[in-house]
Amino acid sequence: MESKVVVITGASSGIGASLAIKLSGHGHRVALAARRKKELDEIAARCPAEQMAVVTDVTRREDMHRLRDRTLERFAGIDVWVNNAGRGVGRRVLELTDPEFDEIIDVNLRSVLYGMQAIVPYFQQRHRGHLVNVSSYLSLVPLVTYRSIYSAAKSAVNSLTENLRKDLRNSYPDIAISLVFPGAVNTDFVNKALGGTPQATYLKAQDVAEVADLMVDLIHNPRPVLFTDSAGAELAKAHFAATLGL
Repeated sequence: MESKVVVITGASSGIGASLAIKLSGHGHRVALAARRKKELDEIAARCPAEQMAVVTDVTRREDMHRLRDRTLERFAGIDVWVNNAGRGVGRRVLELTDPEFDEIIDVNLRSVLYGMQAIVPYFQQRHRGHLVNVSSYLSLVPLVTYRSIYSAAKSAVNSLTENLRKDLRNSYPDIAISLVFPGAVNTDFVNKALGGTPQATYLKAQDVAEVADLMVDLIHNPRPVLFTDSAGAELAKAHFAATLGL
């Protein structure tokens, strides 16, 4: 497999960190982005291939442009961009406050828009590239109501991604657009969620390394959709069948 240059946001922990380490183990060069410098540097130090860490606030457009430009300066190209940064909140619809709403929309949705607008014009110039947007099966199934605004933000990510795919399909067939739908994953996500996380047993949590392995395969073999957990895919099918009366 030819070495790729991969940019990963939210790379200081969880899925992003595991993905960076595994891609680097395959010989890919990685640019890791997150707000926490210490944690980001620690993950970068665990990457065996060439890497760089860029402290980035994904909710700031200028930071995303700087991430792109610094990666291009270092590696002279970008092959894959992974919009992975995300945060949850433990609030049902009627409990949401304005600050919580704004925080979740910024981190989960605005960051994806900024990432797409930063990298896709570069891919268009090259007529090739791979954009990976990390969503959630909760964007398809309202299974966990205390993730209300997180689920809504991820649903909007799905819509933005599919609209971009349609815009590029005819003129840029070699730009791949992928949506990843993780299920429950063993990461610090639940501990860092605003308002905490109630006890839940809706799906057995996947090991983060398993999810990262599946995403490595996606980067090696691009396709439109990846469900990291078949149970999540089945839940989504059952939900839409019941909702639409199919």
